[in-house]
Amino acid sequence: MADSNDNSDATSCSDELEYENKPRHQLVIEKSNEEKRESEQDNEESFAEGDIKDRAEKDTQRDVIVDEEGLEKNREQTMGQSIVDLNQLMKRFISRKALEYTCLTSDIATKQHFSTFLKKSNSQPPKARRPAFQLSTDRYAGIAQTSIEDDGETISPSLSINHHNGLQIRNNAHNVSLPRSEGVRGAVIGIDLGTTNSCVAVMEGKQAKVIENAEGSRTTPSVVAFTRDGERLVGMPAKRQAVTNSANTFYATKRLIGRKFSDAEVKKDMVAPHLVNWASNGDAWVQGSDGKMYSPSQIGAFILMKMKETAESYLNTPVKNAVITVPAYFNDSQRQATKDAGQIAGLNVLRVINEPTAAALAYGMDKTDDRVIAVYDLGGGTFDISILEIQKGVFEVKSTNGDTFLGGEDFDNTLVNFLVTEFKKEQGIDVTKDPMAMQRLKEAAEKAKVELSSSLQTDVNLPYLTMDSSGPKHMNLKLSRAKFESLVGDLIKKTISPCQKALQDAEVSKSDIGEVLLVGGMTRMPKVQSTVQDIFGRQPSRAVNPDEAVAVGAAVQGGVLAGDVTDVLLLDVTPLSLGIETLGGVFTRLISRNTTIPTKKSQVFSTAADGQTQVEIKVHQGEREMASDNKLLGQFTLVGIPPAPRGVPQIEVTFDIDANGIVHVSARDKGTGKEQQIVIQSSGGLSKDEIENMVRNAEAYAVQDKVKKERVEAVNQAEGIIHDTESKMNEFKEQLPKEECDKLAEQIAKVRETVSKKDEISPEEIRKQTTELQQASLKLFEMAYKKMAAEREGTSGSSSSTEAESQTTDETEKKKEEKN
Repeated sequence: MADSNDNSDATSCSDELEYENKPRHQLVIEKSNEEKRESEQDNEESFAEGDIKDRAEKDTQRDVIVDEEGLEKNREQTMGQSIVDLNQLMKRFISRKALEYTCLTSDIATKQHFSTFLKKSNSQPPKARRPAFQLSTDRYAGIAQTSIEDDGETISPSLSINHHNGLQIRNNAHNVSLPRSEGVRGAVIGIDLGTTNSCVAVMEGKQAKVIENAEGSRTTPSVVAFTRDGERLVGMPAKRQAVTNSANTFYATKRLIGRKFSDAEVKKDMVAPHLVNWASNGDAWVQGSDGKMYSPSQIGAFILMKMKETAESYLNTPVKNAVITVPAYFNDSQRQATKDAGQIAGLNVLRVINEPTAAALAYGMDKTDDRVIAVYDLGGGTFDISILEIQKGVFEVKSTNGDTFLGGEDFDNTLVNFLVTEFKKEQGIDVTKDPMAMQRLKEAAEKAKVELSSSLQTDVNLPYLTMDSSGPKHMNLKLSRAKFESLVGDLIKKTISPCQKALQDAEVSKSDIGEVLLVGGMTRMPKVQSTVQDIFGRQPSRAVNPDEAVAVGAAVQGGVLAGDVTDVLLLDVTPLSLGIETLGGVFTRLISRNTTIPTKKSQVFSTAADGQTQVEIKVHQGEREMASDNKLLGQFTLVGIPPAPRGVPQIEVTFDIDANGIVHVSARDKGTGKEQQIVIQSSGGLSKDEIENMVRNAEAYAVQDKVKKERVEAVNQAEGIIHDTESKMNEFKEQLPKEECDKLAEQIAKVRETVSKKDEISPEEIRKQTTELQQASLKLFEMAYKKMAAEREGTSGSSSSTEAESQTTDETEKKKEEKN
């Protein structure tokens, strides 16, 4: 991309963007009046009841769907029903911001109608009754419902919004039909696609049912194998034959999904017996002994197909629709890759939801009290922590954090390394080169880890582990819980910092947490449970099954989307900030981390050079101020911009994160209507270090980033003023004294020299010289304006004098004629 900070006057095209320039060269973003109103509403932190009623009265004067007379009449008839009033629930759903939460359809017309109705329906709050509100969308959002007792009498909802193959709005006085959409047909299964084990569930009435597989187990190992004769095995059959076929047995491939082979975390996964290799697109794929390669999405698809078959066998009907869970800290590439796996498996993936959020749904289905909960999810390959607020069926994620490469597999590998070392000490043999021995050690380590959760000591017995010239070698080792805890202590400590950060981001203290849920098989380890108790200051809850809670929650969300569950609304968040690179390499955020999804945000930018006909949009994810310090997710070019002076074209960039957390980015030239867009594809996932460093570095280098950003902005402002000053000098060269123009040119040259040494000069000095140039140019151009005005007045006066003389001459001649 061309550097727009050079000193030349060239009008060559730059592919970077800058903020739309305003008078006095302030770097601001274009906002419509509607966006300003939206922004003001979003920034309101509290609503006094009186303020809301005042606002409602003003709304009534403008345009109201339900007239006051009709409401009053209906209020008398229904003896207890009341129109919507404001309370904590209504703040969430009736505000404009709630449109993102409640109407998740991609149909823009539906959203607009829905938004209009919600705003207007809030126009007549009652004075005597407490509120009741019901919202239902069987395909997109779910339902939020309150049943409120007033003096012992239950007030049923007076406003009902139902979405059954369309959107229907009903209140006490009118029925309003909105554009229809096709609903979900057939059963919707919930699948927990885990690193170590997977699980499938489905709603039966109001309860979620975990479905047993063909072997009678409620969970299925996430293992895929290919036999010598080409047969594909999935689950327990694949796991059983791993010792004799380790090179063609693939497990824990979820850790590779959506990642590049060059990712440092991929190197850690190479301890597995199967081969991890480059794919043609640079992704990390697995390779069998016959040289055939499989993408992690393919392996995931084989597991999902097994889950699909398990559900179809139980339901005795074909299954097409599914909700699949992913770790909360999965990035967009990994989410897209997971969705791809579902499509490969022949599933219509209605939603990709976060695992901790799904666990919270499983927990909160039968809870009636409001509370803030923490979900500590330490599974086979990933760790997530989420803070949620549950209020009358509304599950709102306040913050999330985690580590996408920390889980039970790391505990197993640590124990395997210990066993290898002990065996070498005892027998003098390094078994790391023996795939069969390593596979047996892995299985023994996993078994010992499980046993130590309930026992203080276990035996690791592996007869005939390997052999040398002296004969077979056996392993017989006693392992205590204390020893195992000392080996994995550092791994457990890694979960502390994300938990503290999640509490900080959610703006809650540990005393505010009403309950801590444990999810994932590793949370059965006593040391993990005691660590959680130390972090949150309370005993963790065992209200959910750690192995099944995520699948149950996914099934609940599937029931919501199918319209079978009518008292749950899920509000999830995006884990990291998203934005684009603008002039000078600045990272301009469009969507901040922990923003509730789905969400959509647009900003207007402009070109950085005269005559620029194309711009390159680089999409980044992270928390640093400079784009180069963040993760590049993708890029595309908008072409066909008509040549114009810098700052004139208006390029509207839109970020749209759907309910699956997948990012859609578009750029549109508002002048021509030309548009280009991108969906973040399934490649180049974020590593653990990248994710952690994005947040940590943002804090550690906050001051440095701020100075760098201020310097870039100061340089951009200086170059803008230089450009405008030179343009005006050329325009008014006839009216300006040459000596004054020479002085101004010298001042311009001075500012240019300062800009060329921007890395050595403070932003304050650049701004100071820029201000001086701006003031000098304003004085000079004011002089030119006065001179031009004087010339116009002089011309006008001369013309008037000529006309007067002509008129006098005519009168004299006329008098002479009269005398004659």
